[in-house]
Amino acid sequence: QVQLVESGGGLVQAGGSLTLSCAASGSIFGINAMRWYRQAPGKQRELVAQFTSGGTTDYADSVKGRFTISRDNAKNTGYLQMNSLKPDDTGVYYCNANIWISDSRFYNQWGQGTQVTVSS
Repeated sequence: QVQLVESGGGLVQAGGSLTLSCAASGSIFGINAMRWYRQAPGKQRELVAQFTSGGTTDYADSVKGRFTISRDNAKNTGYLQMNSLKPDDTGVYYCNANIWISDSRFYNQWGQGTQVTVSS
């Protein structure tokens, strides 16, 4: 069974940093099209960072200059480095990616979510 496993959430003071990880497990060929979303209490899930189809990165305006999406293809793992955190960044963070199980077949998967809480 292929899946994405997230880690790295927690409680941090405003101005602090966290790095989230999203690792693909199972017998896989590779991953691509990784995106990070977050969902604050009472709000809809929103896209915060992604790799575009052209291989560049794109960020929500609210996190530009503070968050960085990256990946380690050898480890089939993606990361979200979050700096200068604000209370408004509080929420459950989810990764989403295509997990390739061969060179022609993939599944789109979500991670289980990890809680990020930023105190003021």
